[in-house]
Amino acid sequence: MDLSGSLLIAMPSMADPRFERSLVLICAHSPDGAMGLVINKPVEDLSFAGMLEQLNIPRAPNGRDIRVHLGGPMERGRGFVLHSPDYMSVGATMLVSGKFGMTATVDILEALARGQGPSSALMALGYSGWGPGQLEAEVQRNDWLTAEAPSELVFSDDDPGKWTGMLRHMGIDPLTLSSTAGHA
Repeated sequence: MDLSGSLLIAMPSMADPRFERSLVLICAHSPDGAMGLVINKPVEDLSFAGMLEQLNIPRAPNGRDIRVHLGGPMERGRGFVLHSPDYMSVGATMLVSGKFGMTATVDILEALARGQGPSSALMALGYSGWGPGQLEAEVQRNDWLTAEAPSELVFSDDDPGKWTGMLRHMGIDPLTLSSTAGHA
C-alpha cells in the first residue's frame, strides 16, 4: 500500500493530541516509512512575510503571502513548501503523485517573495514522520481515514473547516464518526 499523495484524516480515536482533527498530506511512503505535512494547523504567531524577514529574503511589493502551518512534530525548524505542480526546481522539488510538489529550498521562498513561483502553495514548519510499518498500523487501528487529496481543499484558506470539509467531501457526517473501530 503506497499512500503517497493521499490525505490522512484523523479519526476521533486519535490518541495523539498533536494530530487531533488533523489532515496530513502524505508526501512519501515506502517500506522504510512515511513523511507527510499537516495542512490544517496554521502557526498563529508567524506570517510568511515575517518568516521572509527573519530569513533576510527581500519581499517585492507584489510578493506572495502564503499561510504558514505546523507541518508536524518532527524538525520544526525545517521548512517545506507544499505547492501545485506548476513550479519545479531542478533537483529540489519532489513531485507527489503528479498533483503536488514539495520544495524545501530557499529558491521557492525567493520566487514567492518576488511574486512568482507556484500558483498554489502553503508553508509547513516541521513534518510528520512514521517508521517502517508504523503508519500502516495506525491506519489499521482506525487512527486515520485515507482519501485522495483534492487540491482545492489542500490549498483552501479555510484551515479550521478543512477537516470537516474533507469528511463531507467523502460523504461522511462528522457527527456520525465513532471513536471505536470495528473489523469484520
